[in-house]
Amino acid sequence: MDHDSVANSTSTPASDPLGILQHIFGYDHFRAPQDEVINTLMNGGDALVLMPTGGGKSLCYQIPAMARPGVGIVISPLIALMQDQVDALKQLGVKAAYLNSTLNAETAFSVELALRNRELDLLYIAPERLTQWRMQALLQDCQIALFAIDEAHCVSQWGHDFRSDYLQLSLLAEQFPSIPRIALTATADQRTRQEIVERLHLSHARQFIAGFDRPNIQYRIVQKVNAQQQLLKFIRNEHPNDAGIVYCLSRKKTEAVAETLGKQGFKALPYHAGLPAATREHHQSRFLREEGVIIVATIAFGMGIDKPDVRFVAHLDIPKSIEAYYQETGRAGRDGQPATAWMAYGLQDVITLKQMMASSDADEQHKRVEQQKLEAMLGLCEITSCRRHALLHYFNESSEETCENCDTCIRPVDTWDGTEAARMALSCVYRTGQRFGVSHVVDVLLGKNTDKIRQFNHTELSTYGIGKALDSKQWRSVFRQLVARGYLISNIDSFGAIQLTEKSRPLLRGEQAIQLRKDVAEKPALRKRIVSHQPDSALWEALRKCRTTLAEQYGVPPFVIFADAVLMEMMETMPTTDAALLQISGIGENKLEKYGAAFKAVILAFATPENKQTKREQPSDTENETLALLKNELSVADIAIQRELSEGTILKHAATLIDQGLIALSQVVDIDENTQKAIQTALLEQQASDEPMRFRPVFEAMEEQFSYGILHCVYADMLPSVNLEPAVGDGKDM
Repeated sequence: MDHDSVANSTSTPASDPLGILQHIFGYDHFRAPQDEVINTLMNGGDALVLMPTGGGKSLCYQIPAMARPGVGIVISPLIALMQDQVDALKQLGVKAAYLNSTLNAETAFSVELALRNRELDLLYIAPERLTQWRMQALLQDCQIALFAIDEAHCVSQWGHDFRSDYLQLSLLAEQFPSIPRIALTATADQRTRQEIVERLHLSHARQFIAGFDRPNIQYRIVQKVNAQQQLLKFIRNEHPNDAGIVYCLSRKKTEAVAETLGKQGFKALPYHAGLPAATREHHQSRFLREEGVIIVATIAFGMGIDKPDVRFVAHLDIPKSIEAYYQETGRAGRDGQPATAWMAYGLQDVITLKQMMASSDADEQHKRVEQQKLEAMLGLCEITSCRRHALLHYFNESSEETCENCDTCIRPVDTWDGTEAARMALSCVYRTGQRFGVSHVVDVLLGKNTDKIRQFNHTELSTYGIGKALDSKQWRSVFRQLVARGYLISNIDSFGAIQLTEKSRPLLRGEQAIQLRKDVAEKPALRKRIVSHQPDSALWEALRKCRTTLAEQYGVPPFVIFADAVLMEMMETMPTTDAALLQISGIGENKLEKYGAAFKAVILAFATPENKQTKREQPSDTENETLALLKNELSVADIAIQRELSEGTILKHAATLIDQGLIALSQVVDIDENTQKAIQTALLEQQASDEPMRFRPVFEAMEEQFSYGILHCVYADMLPSVNLEPAVGDGKDM
């Protein structure tokens, strides 16, 4: 099914962004600042958009690409994910395609031909393809609606995802100066934002910063004891059947952790750059298309992953920066449902990362920036106040002092006066010559009789045995916090020896006090797992099975059919009419026609006289507001203006109100008796005894004179008097 038919079938003008949002994507209204971004592009302006993962960045360029004349060119850094993004758009009836190295010559030629013939709304390409002269020549011959640069932070040489190909994207401003451009990212501090502006020539672009808060994600950082066992316990207790991502620092570790999880019955797959490309692609495909798969990965995995139902992201090693942590944890809970960001963190993490940075080939300025970023990340790990507040503060965003959805808010951290313990630790490091690692220094403090202590005659030191009031675990906690706060460093040139910094002098001399956090064992789950509170787990599984079956039929990931949030709303409202299904956010006309019949059948199978909702007993608040205005004899057009909604949305409300018997058809639409009968006849002719009714043929039979909303209202008026099945689709149109 081509996009022209979608635009016509919904009676939505091609230039109406709100109509496209409602009828094609199935959402009633824009989130701020989506509407402002889209208006900027519609008026030919440029935009830089900083919006959290799951905030709806893609709609900011997809809708204006469809509404403006020409094709939207999307530059995306990950070839492997283009197909899934394009498949999702095709399920909505949008004419989208991609050009990358995975296509054979024949397929690539057909895409180029469609591009030349102006048959595409959106074309996804990789940045390296854009720099090819042949691609540039092809684009010069096309009508282009806009350029969208996704994952724009990749242009930053200071960032954690730097891609050299992105440096060439300044050519867009040079070769296509009149075409609007939009750069989008979920992660960028002030330095990175400035670099995006400079390198992409966006100094005159409007900047939209939607905020960094992801309130549905619970942030938790635990002290590392036995990381793999801690991870197993976390997943078993809270996410036993959920999709998740586990990040590790090394390739070897990803494979070991995946093997451990696999032996415990989880569908866990490794992913790192050292695996064959075919293996990586297969594992990524399983993660996207199967339920409950866990990917154990290095940072090579994740950017651009458009899987909304990832319920947890776990880190077994500390990320190098808060930007990296924010972006990686942001891959959880894109659907807005509760999710967990869990990390196990220990002293060796700090030492390893600091050593890696010290041995880096980067210049001194780059090393200083990396060091500052790591110190901020360590601060987040050791903080005793709200983690979310600290995270948002790093991005210069104000927030409440507490969030009640991070570990330090739910279970406040106890602190203790660590001044004397810290002075003992620093003194022992100094008196042992700053030549040894933490383990040996702790042994000296505890007065142990080891070969190394005897070898270096450390029994004679004044600090030998002075720390017996604390055990080994407590001392390692002290050293971890001193390293994290910059009082000690690990010198890679001295085989990881712990050494004093200039910052340690006032503390060592007794001129400064220090409060340290008390490390406690991880407590049981702070929140029950997501699905456990569903009202009917059998219905939940049946809906998921229906989704999986349809996903296999159409060759797309399950979340492309419907996200978990849509299924949950189905469970809450038990919709068994097309009007009720269309009230669910995320269900538009195209998806209704393709999938409605299957899901309605599942819901009807579980419906009881008490919960069967062929007609809702009470209209929603927004429907009641429309009802009151209709009873005051305002027209649909006037109500739409007054409520700042589209006429299509008002007609949706009206169809439901007519179906409930709360208002008459004549109070909504102004059509004569003969016209009404003609529409009813077309509806009756389309209704087949063995098939659910579909609206598109009716729309076309009526020569596209009446919008979908009017057809729904007439149909709703017929339901009480004729034996018709509620309208859904058969899924045959592609």
